[in-house]
Amino acid sequence: MVVIRLARGGSTHKPKYRITVADSRRPATGKFIEILGTYNPSPSGKDPGLVFDLVKANEWIQKGAKPTKRVQFLMKKAQETVKA
Repeated sequence: MVVIRLARGGSTHKPKYRITVADSRRPATGKFIEILGTYNPSPSGKDPGLVFDLVKANEWIQKGAKPTKRVQFLMKKAQETVKA
């Protein structure tokens, strides 16, 4: 099964995440198929908190990929910023 999920990066107490498309049998930080964006829960300065390619994400969902609950939340957040 193909999933859209977060892969953690960054350092201790300063997480940064990549939004990836991966096989569900792979480790979360292992091999992935494609990177759809990035998420920084605590951005500083001009750093964007969320960068998400919604077009590619919707293409993967149409192909059968299942987003996690956190990724669904981030998709909604990204759509709201696009509309505003």
